[in-house]
Amino acid sequence: MEEGTDKIKILILGGGFAGISALQQMEKTFGNNVQTTLVSEDNFFLFTPMLPEMASGTIHPSDISIPIRKFCKRSKFVQAKISSIDLKSRLVAITRTFDGRVKVLGYDYLIIALGGTTNFFGNKRIEGNSFTMKTIQDAIAIKNHVIHMLEIADGEEDQKAQEKLLTTVVVGAGFAGVETIGEINDFVRESVRHYYHNIRPENIKTVLVSGSAGILPELDPKLSQKALESLQKAGVRIITKTKAVDAGEDYVFLGTGETIPCATMIWTAGLTTDSVIATLDCEHKSGKILVDEFLRIPGNPNVFSFGDCAAIKDKKTGGFYPPTAQHALRESKIVAHNIRCIITKKGVQKPFNFESKGMMAIVGKRNGIATISGHNFSGTIAWLIWKTYYLTMLPTFEKKFKVAIDWTVNLFFKRDITLVRKIKKKSMGKMDVDDINSIDQLLFKAEQAPEQ
Repeated sequence: MEEGTDKIKILILGGGFAGISALQQMEKTFGNNVQTTLVSEDNFFLFTPMLPEMASGTIHPSDISIPIRKFCKRSKFVQAKISSIDLKSRLVAITRTFDGRVKVLGYDYLIIALGGTTNFFGNKRIEGNSFTMKTIQDAIAIKNHVIHMLEIADGEEDQKAQEKLLTTVVVGAGFAGVETIGEINDFVRESVRHYYHNIRPENIKTVLVSGSAGILPELDPKLSQKALESLQKAGVRIITKTKAVDAGEDYVFLGTGETIPCATMIWTAGLTTDSVIATLDCEHKSGKILVDEFLRIPGNPNVFSFGDCAAIKDKKTGGFYPPTAQHALRESKIVAHNIRCIITKKGVQKPFNFESKGMMAIVGKRNGIATISGHNFSGTIAWLIWKTYYLTMLPTFEKKFKVAIDWTVNLFFKRDITLVRKIKKKSMGKMDVDDINSIDQLLFKAEQAPEQ
């Protein structure tokens, strides 16, 4: 038990949509007799649907990142990296990133919501020569890099070299890839028109590479085709039925044998789970934690998992639920209800059962596609639906207000092309707190300690 208290301990791992939703549900469901603790490597929640807009300078990073402590009314927050999970001993080892100090946390109930990481499928050359679109650092890095390429290209007299500097290749034609290429295409073309007068517009090349026959395979084929045509009309080249198989500092090599000279490559072609999830002592499906219909890990009735890191069976389709924000929000409610049933010994646990209300994407400036309750929309109306929906989904009124202002300003003024240079960061190799720093030592020490 925790020092000086006999409160029930609920430990949440992860600060994404799933983790924050779980935290909010725990705060609503339980009073002061439960101690909820959330652990995340970042001290903020990132509203990822708007990440591509950050990369194009449409919105500011602080507008879609909310400090996790703002959600903690009665809960605790610990900023650290999850090192290992011991289901048998009910212990989680965490590592403080500043100095590498290791600590062990115990729990009565565990919620694993660690999300996913970018999957390069073992291709180290692509991993080493591409940007990704998963974090706030990714979006800032892409924006800075694109602006830097524009600055260099403006002073480049060799037209082939200028074209290479202005070529962006995005690999992966799901929602992240489509929205990223749409935003960058608009950003580069608008910036050249307004600021970079020594750049020839015909030297701007934006390329989207899809492994399937089209783009946005999650959507109705007719809607996906409209998105494809909209991007092509805006100047994006779309290559289908092929994959990127190699990459260097200034090129991407495709499975068709084509080499695309480019200075910018962005990889959005796959997700995988964190190594902590992959090595967890439980059953997995495609690397994810396989959970039952109540979102529990079989054999561990006090451990729940959902979000990107969990494989949740959809009985209607026979497949698995997609890792979207709307699913994570509903899953968190089921988990909160089921934990309450166990703790209070009242009520019946509920299985997770949810049908998606719709999906949508932005495919360029004032242009989008959406499918809502079986109805398809495209163009400006779909763009407005996307904007309205995600604005209402943003946590806190402050962030809603800031994003609304950013969007309004962007309608009337040019985008910012300020280039932010390197920022110095400090860390420590070790702090002399105690002589126990290995995970194994701490787990052993925690297991041997008598119950408080």
